[in-house]
Order: sequence, then C-alpha cells, then structure tokens
Amino acid sequence: MALFGALFLALLAGAHAEFPGCKIRVTSKALELVKQEGLRFLEQELETITIPDLRGKEGHFYYNISEVKVTELQLTSSELDFQPQQELKLQITNASLGLRFRRQLLYWFLKVYDFLSTFITSGMRFLLNQQICPVLYHAGTVLLNSLLDTVPVRSSVDELVGIDYSLMKDPVASTSNLDMDFRGAFFPLTERNWSLPNRAVEPQLQEEERMVYVAFSEFFFDSAMESYFRAGALQLSLVGDKVPHDLDMLLRATYFGSIVLLSPAVIDSPLKLELRVLAPPRCTIKPSGTTISVTASVTIALVPPDQPEVQLSSMTMDARLSAKMALRGKALRTQLDLRRFRIYSNHSALESLALIPLQAPLKTMLQIGVMPMLNERTWRGVQIPLPEGINFVREVVMNHAGFLTIGADLHFAKGLREVIEKNRPADVRASTAPPPSTAAV
Repeated sequence: MALFGALFLALLAGAHAEFPGCKIRVTSKALELVKQEGLRFLEQELETITIPDLRGKEGHFYYNISEVKVTELQLTSSELDFQPQQELKLQITNASLGLRFRRQLLYWFLKVYDFLSTFITSGMRFLLNQQICPVLYHAGTVLLNSLLDTVPVRSSVDELVGIDYSLMKDPVASTSNLDMDFRGAFFPLTERNWSLPNRAVEPQLQEEERMVYVAFSEFFFDSAMESYFRAGALQLSLVGDKVPHDLDMLLRATYFGSIVLLSPAVIDSPLKLELRVLAPPRCTIKPSGTTISVTASVTIALVPPDQPEVQLSSMTMDARLSAKMALRGKALRTQLDLRRFRIYSNHSALESLALIPLQAPLKTMLQIGVMPMLNERTWRGVQIPLPEGINFVREVVMNHAGFLTIGADLHFAKGLREVIEKNRPADVRASTAPPPSTAAV
C-alpha cells in the first residue's frame, strides 16, 4: 500500500507540474564568442589594477620599486566548457604579464645579480598575487553578475501588459549545452497576480547547430492575447470620418430600410462601427504554420448628437490570422495577416444571407484599417531574456506541433565593459571586493 500511495502522490505532483512557456538552449558554439569577450574584459580589468610600491631593506641591500604598471597581458591558453552540476568552467593556463616599473637599488657587495633578480621576481609575484586574485574574484562574481542583472525577469512590455521570465528550475548543463526553463507568461499590469493556467504541450529543444535556440509554446502566445483581452485592448470603435467613405455609403444603403423604420430623423447622423473581441484569441502552432483564431462582435449604429445611439445591426465575426515570428536584436516580433473572414447574424439565417454583400468591404476595411494597427503593436516585439548588449543574428524559425523554435547566433552589440560600467554603481568596486589576503589564499 505504501508503494501505491507513493506512486499516486508522484502522479498527482506530475499532474500539477507546470510546463515552461519558453525554453532557451545555449550551445557550445556560443562559448567561444562568450570566452573571447569575457577574456577581453578580464584583460581590461587587470590592466587597470594599481600595484603598491615595494620598498625595504634586506641586510646590506636597500630597495625601492615604484610606479608599477601592467603593460601587456597574454592569456595564451584558456578553455570555457559546460560542466554537469557546475554549469560553466573557465580554465586559464600559461598566462603572462608585461610590467613597467621604476627601481632604486643600493647594495654593498658585487656579484649579487642573481640574488637581486630572484628577490625582485619573488617580490613582484607577491604583489601581483595580492592584486590580481581580488580583481579576478571581483570580475567573476560581482561585475559579471551586474551584467546578468540586466536580464529581464518580470518587466513591462508596454503600458498594458507585462511578462514573467522567472526561471522554473535550475539550469541543466551537459557537455554540449546549457538548458534553461522560463515561465514565459504575460499578465495585465492591472492584475499582476493573475496567471493563465498552462495546458499547452511542453516545448522541446533538440538542435545544437546554432549558438542559441529559443522555444515558445502555444501558452506563451495565448497568455499574451488573454492579457491584452483582460486589459481591454481588443476593441475598436470607428465613428464618423473614421469609417471609410465607401464602407459608410454601403452600410447606409444596406440599412436604409431599418433607418427609415426606426428613426428617420437621424438618417444623416454619423455612422458608428464597433468591433469587440468576445473571447481571448487562441494560437495554434502546426508544422505548416501558426494561426490565431478570433471571434468578435460587429455593431453598426447611428450616433446623433446629444441623443442615444440607434443600433442598426449586430453580427458576429470569425477571423483567422496567420502569424510569422522573427527575432530582431533580442526582441520576438510578430507579423499578422488576415486569411479567413466570415460574418453572420446572431438572430436569423435570413439576416446572415443579407450580410453576404458586406463580407468583402468589411474584410477590406480590416486589412486596410485594423491590421496595420495590430502589426504596429506586435512588431514592436517582446524582449527575450538576454543580457544587455547581446543580440540575435541569422535566425531561423521552425514550427512543430504545439510549439515553435528559433535558432540564432549571438552578436555583442556592446562590449562587456561598456554594459557593466553603465549598470554598476560608482562605488561597487570598493564595497564588494574581498580583502586581498582572502582572495590570494
């Protein structure tokens, strides 16, 4: 019984486990680029270190070594690899430094060159250990962490919705890649604690040819559309001159009889065309492409000044949009296109037949007047969780059943030093660097 109870609890936990809406895989191909930029940053850090003067007395030997400057740093052999259980490992061997310094020596005996050389070398090695180890520690644990702090975790997309990129579990490293699972969920800014249940399939990442792969499930896009729906953004009202002239004339001719019967006195009043999405749109991702299904109400009315509006008709619109995804910089952008469109009456089949002449002009109105506004918003994109200064290039989009993946290479649009200097406080070095003795040990 205990075994069956444990099995039941495990199945229950699995049933409530939430899949990620977004996954990111960093492959070993990205490590060479990251290593080059990281080592360049370390070289720049080490070249700015301040080495204290070395002075004193050893028997009859007096010395004073001052104005020590690092003139050259060569990291001739380095490896950056994924390590299971450790994520990343950087190993540097056979590094060399070039130094320039002023020396003042006073000694009383001849033939002491070897002693002086050994003494100076040992002293300089001691000074460098006291300074270089803290710099490496600080660069690895503080400065690079300030770069990671630029990764958006929970941030605003625009004035209406935000996105949650919380890590759902620790990154998983293998010898060839690093996989990260993000929640990838949108939310209305007025309902920050609202969360859409994730019932979509789990996105999968199998490829390793590009530097980075990003996978998005249908849940990622569904949560975006439901967030905008809850925020009240999926509605449009056109009144008077905002209604295209040809469509205005067609609608007045179509409903002329209704106008005469209902209220002939308002026949010349401005026309109002209102579209309101009735339920959150839904995204369907298949190998053949990505589509978005929308159901909306279409209301046609006259709005006489200082009087209640006169409703002429109310109908339902079903539309299907195709969606093409692309990565630009580090933003996921979407281009929408109206593919299928149908209107029908909520009241009778006979009225639905009467609406057939309106199909083509309403579809044209949507393509010319509504779709550009939608695309202007969707093409702004939403940022992918990457540090500042790193962009995607040469992307390729692949559709699967229930999710899509985008493979891309990385490009440093800014150097690490530029990004870190921008985001770290002025006194961070003094406040976070460890004591030299501790770091040297």
